[in-house]
Amino acid sequence: METVFSDLAISISEFKKNPAEILRKAGVRPVAVLSHNKPAFYMVEPKLFELMLEQLADLDLAEIVAARLKLKGRAIEVDIDSI
Repeated sequence: METVFSDLAISISEFKKNPAEILRKAGVRPVAVLSHNKPAFYMVEPKLFELMLEQLADLDLAEIVAARLKLKGRAIEVDIDSI
């Protein structure tokens, strides 16, 4: 059995009847839409989706920072005022 990462779940058949109503009732909480009792997709409000994208972007930046810190020993020191 697959893990459902939401406290709200609905069958895809029920979702098809009125998706806007499901989203309204869910408010800010994500909804797992199930097909054959397995998550087919998750529905989230736009603000939550935007927050998720920002978190993913931050994780990408953290990886870049970590990689560049490993190269710190090869860095060349410059005086920003001399440019």
